Amino acid sequence: MNTAAPAPTPTTRALAWCLHLLVIGLLALAAGRAVTGGRPHAGVVVAASAVCGLVYAAGPVLPRVRRSRRAAALWLAVVGACWLMLLALSPDAVWVAFPLYFLQLHLLPRRAGLAAVAATALAAIAGFAAHQHSFSPAMAIGPALGAAVAVAVVWGYEALYRESEHRRGLIEELTATRADLAAAQHTAGVLAERDRLAREIHDTLAQGLSSIQLLLRAAERALPQAPQNAARYVDQARQAAVDNLAEARRFVAALTPPTLEGTTLAGALERLCATTSARHRLTARLRLTGDPAPLTTAQEVALLRIAQSALANTVRHAGATSADVTLGYLGDHVALDIVDDGRGFDPGRLPAPDPEAGGFGLAAMRARAHALGGTLTVTSAPGHGTALAARLPLTPPARIQPEARP
Repeated sequence: MNTAAPAPTPTTRALAWCLHLLVIGLLALAAGRAVTGGRPHAGVVVAASAVCGLVYAAGPVLPRVRRSRRAAALWLAVVGACWLMLLALSPDAVWVAFPLYFLQLHLLPRRAGLAAVAATALAAIAGFAAHQHSFSPAMAIGPALGAAVAVAVVWGYEALYRESEHRRGLIEELTATRADLAAAQHTAGVLAERDRLAREIHDTLAQGLSSIQLLLRAAERALPQAPQNAARYVDQARQAAVDNLAEARRFVAALTPPTLEGTTLAGALERLCATTSARHRLTARLRLTGDPAPLTTAQEVALLRIAQSALANTVRHAGATSADVTLGYLGDHVALDIVDDGRGFDPGRLPAPDPEAGGFGLAAMRARAHALGGTLTVTSAPGHGTALAARLPLTPPARIQPEARP
């Protein structure tokens, strides 16, 4: 009934109605006992009870009393004055002190409410003693015990309410934090998936289209003088398009690359070397070392993509005549080395990746290796060829980053 009170709930409304009924019932009890007991001034007691009841009933329906603490305190003072008048007329009014304790503790500040409860208890004891024309310690037990119970109940309820509000605030904060975390994780997942898709497209579709382009250019150059060679280049371009289409379909379906289906990583690399040698002026050879060990699908896909991207870079940029691909099992690591005899380059002067001009190759290969707990190093110098070395642990890390999965 004041601005400091908590927002009403079904429970608090029920408690408020119980308090209203208790006040009205106790006032009716005082009036009824005055009439049935044949006490003097029974009519005056009934009138005082009615006035006290009307004054009390006016409080909950007056908007100002519900909104203003000062107006609520004034209304409580008028109710208290009416109760004192009734207490002076009837000893049965002493019971009305109990609901008044709750009103005072609820509507007044803590110290003022405690003082009002103490004053009401003393008035109840004094009024009852005056009607009995004597005083004994037993007369003080009832009002004092009622006051103590009211203080304990109200203060206990306030403590529980504060704790409940604190927990509600923590729950809202936790909910907001979880929502922010979920949004951040979603954003991170979107960025990681976008990066993974960029690498997959670069290592599959883009490399395949680049190979088709090189083959068609070779066919165009050979067409006037050697139509048979041109036809062979066109046939190889057609086969590259078929392979690229298969990669695209499997890429969309998020399945294992077709070059790994029904074969081992060594077989896929052997086919890659053969295809590269047949389509381009580059002799690619595969060499195996060590005892083969089982690899996860993610590791096989990563090594195959690294080999594809490295050989594609060799064809496009190195001007090499031969490339040696070595797949080695070295104890707790698997190694993939690709060495060419091309023109080489300065690794420290590589341009940043450019979506328009390409250049994702080395960054994508390095990201694939790092995602599986491995490393990738590139050694090169102008005029001395290039050596690329990828190392992956045979036991992958417990938590593989999403972009490492095929």
